[in-house]
Amino acid sequence: MLHFTSPALSPRAIPPLPARTFSAMSETISLAESTPDHVAGTWYSVPDLRLRDHQFTVPLDYTIDRNASPKISVYAREVVSVGKEEQPLPYLLYLQGGPGFECPRPTEASGWIHKTCEEFRVILMDQRGTGLSTPLTPSSMSQLDSAKEISEYLTYFRADNIVNDAEFIRVRLVPEAGPWTILGQSYGGFCSVTYLSFAPQGLKQVLLTGGIPPVGNGSTADAVYRACYPQVIHQNEKYYKRFPQDVEIIREVVKHLAESEGGGVPLPSGGFLTPRGLQTLGLSGLGSSSGFERLHYMFERAWDPVIVPGSRKQISYYFLKAFENWLDFDTNPLYILLHEAIYCQGDSSLWSAHRIRTEDDGKFDAIRAVKEGRPVFFTGEMVFPWMLEEVHALRKFKEAAHLLAEKKDWPPLYDIAVLNNNKVPVAAAVYYEDMYVNFKLAMETASQIAGIRLWITNEYMHSGLRDGGGQVLDHLLGMLNGRKPLF
Repeated sequence: MLHFTSPALSPRAIPPLPARTFSAMSETISLAESTPDHVAGTWYSVPDLRLRDHQFTVPLDYTIDRNASPKISVYAREVVSVGKEEQPLPYLLYLQGGPGFECPRPTEASGWIHKTCEEFRVILMDQRGTGLSTPLTPSSMSQLDSAKEISEYLTYFRADNIVNDAEFIRVRLVPEAGPWTILGQSYGGFCSVTYLSFAPQGLKQVLLTGGIPPVGNGSTADAVYRACYPQVIHQNEKYYKRFPQDVEIIREVVKHLAESEGGGVPLPSGGFLTPRGLQTLGLSGLGSSSGFERLHYMFERAWDPVIVPGSRKQISYYFLKAFENWLDFDTNPLYILLHEAIYCQGDSSLWSAHRIRTEDDGKFDAIRAVKEGRPVFFTGEMVFPWMLEEVHALRKFKEAAHLLAEKKDWPPLYDIAVLNNNKVPVAAAVYYEDMYVNFKLAMETASQIAGIRLWITNEYMHSGLRDGGGQVLDHLLGMLNGRKPLF
């Protein structure tokens, strides 16, 4: 089992990105009670935990006068162990993966939250546009009048403004506006490195789990997908080695879809399932623990039984419903609309994953795979323009999505010069076979963050924080508090 911890890394020189203005809050406010821009709720309980809701009114645009900017709401849930409500615990902010997904809702003291609450006051912040933070859904976005208005509005929902929101909350929540620890999972780790770049004064220490982003000038969306597709192929090969019987089952499903009227079959929601849509099951099925098993058991019930001899073969309602339940594209549309924008700094994505996919000599062409008798490969953490046609709830955002894909003037998300001179303690879990965050690109970025300590392992997949109970978090904290020395 590959498993080792590195000493702190020293940076190598890469030309820095152009300087930009970052609007981190400079106030020294520390309020336990409600104010006009902060409403604190009362404590309530789930087993072994006490929770309290916080709602903050923040500017949509931090680059203009705060009174002139439209306002949105950002929600954060405070979590402590029972009996620790009034104890002076250090604060830890958790940044969720995504983009476009809300924080977990605790139902009990378990896993990493249980471990964290042993020594921290945990803040679960729904990133802007998700959960209870002015959520952007197909219904709420329908209030915007045009594709141009939608695309312009969504430019305020990337990591830079997520960090601005975090700083807004920190100076109002942490006593004396002191620094806090942040834990970034996956895309939350990307946001954490943006935080390190532009507001390190707010950070006491940083923990990253499967979340080291590409940061250099050459780290375009194209470079990311050229690096990621080979790992997706590797995961497909591992899946079919585990479940060789699924090769033929999945080919049969693809053949049926391709030969159906219109090249697919209707979904319960009103969407349309095509061979290329079927391949998106790899997003969850190939990259997280138990994903292989879930995918296999789903295909076990792909077909309706033939109850009446001579009846037409058809894909089961169970399977079609399971397909829709597997993916959250309709309830969390920011994932598709902003996914490639998370890699853009001064350039456009132009539907990068869609373009790079064609460079693989048809390896991801499902219909061709069936004709040639090859296994059908699933795709990974990629979004494609045709999703805006096949996911019924997102059809009205097709034009806005294209405008976002063509946008060139995305501001920088990282400052390499600041990262090279980082003074904030950072520890990162890097998963060797991570399908979502490429190992090679993560290591290139790690070499730019002064003092970072790495724990490189293939014991866990990308979902290691969730799967490992408190072990992943405990390991990272140990690397920063001296329990796991440098040598």
